[in-house]
Amino acid sequence: MDCIKATLDRIKPVNPDLLERAQLLLDNKTKPLGSLGRLEEFARRVSAISGSQQPDVSKKVVFTFAGDHGIVEEGVSLFPKEVTPQMVLNFLSGGAGINVLARHVGADVRVVDVGVDYDFAEVTGLIHKKVSNGTQNFAKGPAMTREEMLTALNVGIELAEQCRIEGVGLVGTGEMGIGNTTPSSAIIAAISGKTVAEVTHRGTGIGDEALLNKIRVIEQGLGINKPDPADPLDVLTKVGGLEIAAIAGLVLGCAANSIPVVIDGFISTAGALIASELHPNVRDYIFAAHQSVEIGHRFMLERIGARPILDLDFRLGEGTGAALAMGLIEAGVKILNEMATFEQAGVSR
Repeated sequence: MDCIKATLDRIKPVNPDLLERAQLLLDNKTKPLGSLGRLEEFARRVSAISGSQQPDVSKKVVFTFAGDHGIVEEGVSLFPKEVTPQMVLNFLSGGAGINVLARHVGADVRVVDVGVDYDFAEVTGLIHKKVSNGTQNFAKGPAMTREEMLTALNVGIELAEQCRIEGVGLVGTGEMGIGNTTPSSAIIAAISGKTVAEVTHRGTGIGDEALLNKIRVIEQGLGINKPDPADPLDVLTKVGGLEIAAIAGLVLGCAANSIPVVIDGFISTAGALIASELHPNVRDYIFAAHQSVEIGHRFMLERIGARPILDLDFRLGEGTGAALAMGLIEAGVKILNEMATFEQAGVSR
């Protein structure tokens, strides 16, 4: 807990003067004022977060955290949990959606085993940070012990610290874990007070009967565990996931280290929501990649105060939306860094 407290203590609000200074630079580029819309927003925010008038986001990393979920035994997912390790191996071989889209925008993909119910031994390329072989079934009791939750949170914080050392300019979040829309729905229901039915959707594509079961299972888990909505770590421990905890830690660590962080979809935003509930200034460092088709995602984004960059009907996860959004954020930064001023171009205002 000391590491988490120290991280929270380092998170400061983004300086509004730096935002204003970056906008003044953008306003002097050869274009009508504000004509590049949200690209200008991305540029000034990255500039202010990084503290540089010429930010460098050429080094981009997407972290894909993997973990299994005991709640899967309640029939909440279309796929069996064996798919989680299979997809991890697919990530490592470069064949998944996140690999394709990360290559497209020039980002590295780093795959982290934080809680997969599988022994990867010394598989090359995998970041081995396993806390346990998945969570427990939260329909019957807490998903994790508090110690497991804190350990997973610290995994993300440590990876953010490493990014600072390496000079990473832009971090993206992603995840893999069969059944993980269920804890994500439970988290937003617990924190927001919305009904479970209002925030629960079909995940990978379950039918009507399975959806009703999923809602019932989440309601049962919330009733048994009674997570305290005023204590985000209690919510995370009782109905969360190990990969969600690691994402929360990564977001906290990025905020503490002045690194802009691009959150992917529903599950990544569950982690970011926990982080922003822990410290109000965390939201200054978050870019929301996209609006997922998961109905609970909108409530998460509204609570964080994050406006999504894309709306492409995505529901894959892995960090796919984050990778695409990174390309647009970098485009905004290039406008700031490379576009000529009126004086340089000899253009009249």
